[in-house]
Amino acid sequence: MIPITGLIADRYDRRRMLMLTQGALGTLGLALGLLVVTGVVQLWMVWGFALLLGIVQAIDAPIRQSFVSELVPPEHLSNAVSLNSASFNGARLIGPAVAGVLIAGVGSGWVFLINAASFLAVLTSLRFIRVSELQFKPKVARAKGQIKEGFRYVKGRPDLVVVFVMIFIIGTFGMNFPIFTSTMATQAFGVGADGFGLLTSAVAVGSLAGALLSARRERPRMRILVLASISFGVTCAVAAVMPTYWTFAAVLVAVGLSSITLMTTANGTVQLGAAPQMRGRVMALYMAIFTGGTPIGAPIVGWVANTFGPREAIGVGSAAGFAAAAVAIVWLVRRQHLRLRHDDGLHFRVRHDGDGLPPTGLIPLPGAAQKAQVAATELAAEETLARK
Repeated sequence: MIPITGLIADRYDRRRMLMLTQGALGTLGLALGLLVVTGVVQLWMVWGFALLLGIVQAIDAPIRQSFVSELVPPEHLSNAVSLNSASFNGARLIGPAVAGVLIAGVGSGWVFLINAASFLAVLTSLRFIRVSELQFKPKVARAKGQIKEGFRYVKGRPDLVVVFVMIFIIGTFGMNFPIFTSTMATQAFGVGADGFGLLTSAVAVGSLAGALLSARRERPRMRILVLASISFGVTCAVAAVMPTYWTFAAVLVAVGLSSITLMTTANGTVQLGAAPQMRGRVMALYMAIFTGGTPIGAPIVGWVANTFGPREAIGVGSAAGFAAAAVAIVWLVRRQHLRLRHDDGLHFRVRHDGDGLPPTGLIPLPGAAQKAQVAATELAAEETLARK
């Protein structure tokens, strides 16, 4: 269904479609809340609502993400994409923490009703947007093969493919914070629901800080994506070995900051790199890859937590961060003429050739590298350049 939703985002009026999808989401929340509050809800009803919610969200996500380009002039698009991505990804981590507090205070049914009421603000905002001031959106006329065209477009853009691969690795094996925090809270530190909620809040605090920092950047850059992946791997590794509950909670702030920086930069890179007439289909694929890996990775990470322990499960997330960074570095070496410079440390000098790619920059790698590793990497880079 994802390719179809992307085509909807490219072909139809995004503002009107958002009003329809947001209205549908609010209606589903209202109906489920009433069922829970009145006590007539049954499990099969919850499954049905979950199915409908997934369908509507699949339509809503690429439309909402790509609508940002119509709200601001081109010179502000980078900041707007970063701010939108920061708010979206921040809400994914902060929202569950707030919901947990509300559920403990007023109950699940009323939380659903509060969620439904929040959509009134969204619909009101969309209603009063001055349509005459929206930016031009390229017209995508009806034609055969437009869904396949989206796949071909992404396939022909290796700079987008490498981001998709990175976000799949991180989204599948790294973004399993409910598993990490719940198993550490109960198995490693022996705390209850209150302790688990505080750990979730710690991640949310870091996420909020990362979101604000990301929104300040002029444009997303590949080197930030690489460094955020490495930082995510390092902070997860440190969190896994923390001996006490409070030290673990403190490190989770850094984990949240690095994760939101990673997700925001990836989202901005994809949106700004995609052609305007293809942005909806590209974002649909991005969202599918980002969220679609969770059903694969969560059971694996959960099995690791049950079999080997919660610290080993966090180690899987750490490995995902390093693996994502390795994917980007290998691509830079092979496709972007990445060169090494080592004076006060190991750095990667990057020279980009394609349009729409991040500008030249230095990517510092943390820690001292062994001479053998430096020599091997230099040799690989030289061989790649010789072949070119």
